[in-house]
Amino acid sequence: EIGHKLQKIGMLILFETVWNRVSKNRNNKKITRYYIDEFHLLLKTPQTAYASLEIWKRFRKWGGVPTGITQNISDLLASREIENIFSNTDFVYLLNQSSSDGEVLAKKLGISKNQLKYITNSKKGQGLIKFDEIILPFEDKFPKNTKLYKLMTTNFTENLK
Repeated sequence: EIGHKLQKIGMLILFETVWNRVSKNRNNKKITRYYIDEFHLLLKTPQTAYASLEIWKRFRKWGGVPTGITQNISDLLASREIENIFSNTDFVYLLNQSSSDGEVLAKKLGISKNQLKYITNSKKGQGLIKFDEIILPFEDKFPKNTKLYKLMTTNFTENLK
């Protein structure tokens, strides 16, 4: 809501604030989790892309756990910085992707054709977890009639009932 012209400087101020928190928490022997939704948007401009890459490279050494979240994997993969971000990432959680995005991810992350079935036009609850060199397919059929499901669902209309 700060306007387009102030967004870049606003993001850089936010990055500095987050870094200060990570530093403070490190001194207090605390882990800092940093969740970045719509992560692909930060990689579109040089200043925020550079700052994001620096966070990714430095956070782990200081007790930070950055988590980038995006639905637009094509935009994310178009960034020059994504190679460095992927090489500094031990854990990747993948859900349904288009065929073209799945193929690109398969090449980037070493996903086999058999594993690709879990993320290409897949059912709800199917996906892949990549941890270091291990790629694990999963299928989660979580019961919908639980409080935990209602807390975790990303389907907005289910919580309107």
